Amino acid sequence: MENIQVMGVSGIPLIHKGDDLAAMICERIPLQEKDIISIASTIVSKAKGYTSPLSGFSPTERALRLAELNGEDPRFVQAVLEASADIIMETPFILSELGFGHIGVRAGVDQSNIEDDMIIFLPPDPMKSAEELKGKIREITEKEVGVIITDTCGRSFRRGQTGNAIGWSGFTAIRDFRGDKDLFGHVLKITEEAVVDEIAGFANFVMGESNNGVPAVIFRNCPVWTGHNDLYFSKEEDITRRALIRECRED
Repeated sequence: MENIQVMGVSGIPLIHKGDDLAAMICERIPLQEKDIISIASTIVSKAKGYTSPLSGFSPTERALRLAELNGEDPRFVQAVLEASADIIMETPFILSELGFGHIGVRAGVDQSNIEDDMIIFLPPDPMKSAEELKGKIREITEKEVGVIITDTCGRSFRRGQTGNAIGWSGFTAIRDFRGDKDLFGHVLKITEEAVVDEIAGFANFVMGESNNGVPAVIFRNCPVWTGHNDLYFSKEEDITRRALIRECRED
């Protein structure tokens, strides 16, 4: 296996609705066949116009109640509720499921890296957004690449945040080792590696979380893998979700 190269794409200006992200990336770094491009969801949402002024939200009774419980702006809470397909946990923070399957704190609604009184929503269909970016890059470069759209998420049981993939195209999310044998000849029965999240996590390390100005990262010479795209547990499989919902109902 060749050495994997990781290159941040710097020099991308502040993004506005209608900007061509694919062209901006291709102008700043020569892409090669099979490169994987990890892109922050923030700039995807800005280019698509998935932003809104906070002042445009009128809190409902539920938003007012949750805002008081969690010490947050009622207008922001209302935006989170409107972005959520389901609320799994209400306090000490809102844990939401989005329409495309991702579960995250406050539905991924963000107030960082955007002007005052503005909020950013996650792309409502990040898989489609990743496929569109992949197609546009192919038109520009005539190269087949992979695309990952990332979001920064916290983790249960551990301090700190990491990058997670919320959309991808050009490969499978999971590298499936089931049926392979380990070094001692034992057949692997449950090993599934979330490669797409591992790449997203390292991309987040390169991007940084404040003012680095590196919203896209190129991975080169990654090995090819096979697997599947069932990254999210179903409601029936997700024991953590069931436990949280049961606890909330008992309270």
